[in-house]
Amino acid sequence: MQDLRLEKFGFRVRTRNGAVVERVLIHAEAEDEARVKLNKMYQQCEVLACWKETPGPAIAGSSFEELVDLLSR
Repeated sequence: MQDLRLEKFGFRVRTRNGAVVERVLIHAEAEDEARVKLNKMYQQCEVLACWKETPGPAIAGSSFEELVDLLSR
């Protein structure tokens, strides 16, 4: 089985009718693949901005039991 490393790419686009969509998130292996997926969803859109999303900090002690304990306080 192939090990896929999907990244999350964010886009700000202007659709063909002029509407601006502020935050479109797409999972892909690379930015060019994300742009292909974007163009399938928003045909003839103009990309105003593109960025790579970075994961937030992990919660220390991220086992299920520790998270439940943290939430129940």
